[in-house]
Amino acid sequence: MRHLKYFCILFVITIVFISGCGNSAKTSKQHEGKIQITTTIGMIKDIVNEVGGEHVAVVGLMKSGVDPHLYKASQGDIQKLEKANIIFYNGLHLEGKMIDIFKKMAKKKTTIAVSKDISEDQLRGWDDGTEGHDPHIWFNVKHWITATKTVRDELIKYDPDHKEDYQTNADAYIKKLEELDQYAEDKIASIPEQTRVLVTAHDAFGYFGDRYGIEVMGLQGISTASEYGSKDVSELRDFLVANKIKAVFMESSVPKKAINAVVEGAKKKGHNVKIGGELFSDAMGEEGTPEGTYIGMVRHNVDTIVDALK
Repeated sequence: MRHLKYFCILFVITIVFISGCGNSAKTSKQHEGKIQITTTIGMIKDIVNEVGGEHVAVVGLMKSGVDPHLYKASQGDIQKLEKANIIFYNGLHLEGKMIDIFKKMAKKKTTIAVSKDISEDQLRGWDDGTEGHDPHIWFNVKHWITATKTVRDELIKYDPDHKEDYQTNADAYIKKLEELDQYAEDKIASIPEQTRVLVTAHDAFGYFGDRYGIEVMGLQGISTASEYGSKDVSELRDFLVANKIKAVFMESSVPKKAINAVVEGAKKKGHNVKIGGELFSDAMGEEGTPEGTYIGMVRHNVDTIVDALK
């Protein structure tokens, strides 16, 4: 009986192993002949899939809910970067703990910051007094159109045989982005001007505010690596009370504790502020959902903001 039990266990292990090998071989075959690309944030992965189409196999390092400001590359991530033909990252110190890795990779393979073609006068300054810039460029859809063109041009440079496909794919995606840009502009303009204030956990929405005409305030700075203190909480609380702000917003990739403290502080001062909903800031939604795409993420954010503030 004991021998039969061991045989059954061994049989199951063998089947699982064979199945795993089969899946691995299947995946390898699917990727055969394609350009192997590794990206950091999901928004960039989305661009590469849209523009690259059938000619690329894309791996994203940072999943839904992951904060890129604090992200540290694992050994598995290094392997994914090593295996890639091309690496696309945001730049502008968004992936602050990976800068040295990108410099190292750039010496041996195409390693591109998708922000590189946005002119400096279009970039917002970093809020810590340094020479740096706000990295959250995707919140101005026009900037993300520039990033799309950068990805297109780099794919054409690497794989000129499929130039026409990359151009056609990029044109189709850019058309959708232009429609998204107009959608955001029209919807935000429908919020009464006196309540057109977006308050979030960290200052990720500056480009969004500049482009679509809404005042933006964040409890933390541009990077979540910056600390907030009781003074920051009390100043934001007092602003909400004085200006009778109706709602504040949580972010999917930032802990809720800080913004909850502001809401509670306003309540003690006699002003009820509601949580207007959850916004996607530094990471998109779960893969397979509308918010798991760049366009779906932006539309979700716009709709959530308008519903809460209108």
